Amino acid sequence: MSILPSWLDPDTILQSLGAFAVIGVCLIIFAECGLLIGFFLPGDTLLFTAGLYIERGSIATPLWLMCILVTVCAFAGNVSGYWIGAKAGPALFDKPNSRLFKREHVTRTHEFFDKYGARAIVLARFVPIVRTFITAMAGVGRMDPRRYFTYSAIGGVAWAAGVTILGFYLGKISFVHDHIELILVLIVLLSVIPIIIEVIRARRQRKASEVG
Repeated sequence: MSILPSWLDPDTILQSLGAFAVIGVCLIIFAECGLLIGFFLPGDTLLFTAGLYIERGSIATPLWLMCILVTVCAFAGNVSGYWIGAKAGPALFDKPNSRLFKREHVTRTHEFFDKYGARAIVLARFVPIVRTFITAMAGVGRMDPRRYFTYSAIGGVAWAAGVTILGFYLGKISFVHDHIELILVLIVLLSVIPIIIEVIRARRQRKASEVG
């Protein structure tokens, strides 16, 4: 049984879209990756279930074509999100009484990208909500566009195409299909482990330098 509300359940979404399922999936992936209002959308489970539907024949689109489409939409979403952050960021962060948008957050994000840039961009793809906001923060922090878009494309392939392929090959297993959210939570945990390790290592190095 899905832990998501019925209107966010991937089975419900795909079944209600019918012949327009592929278009719907593409639009949702674009919105989640590029529009701040799309942070609540079920990108992971939707990609996984789309792969499952392709394997079952419920979606006639070939797996390779679906992978290309969702990857392009994920990348296009990041491009849009980056420029939204770059253009709207200064106005948001210049408000002195803003509790959510603070200049110090931009500085910290910029430092985070400088230190973990490539890994952060790729791994953030697998973390719900984070993948939505990190792209706008990259724009606000004025991360080098060429660098950001390069690793965004790599992350897009790994996430969008990778999760869809997993759904295609693993979704046929009843346990996996019945516990999609659990499987994806495990994927998320495995994805953030490298970042956690880097943060712990950085803190230890900082403490060691302070003692020394």
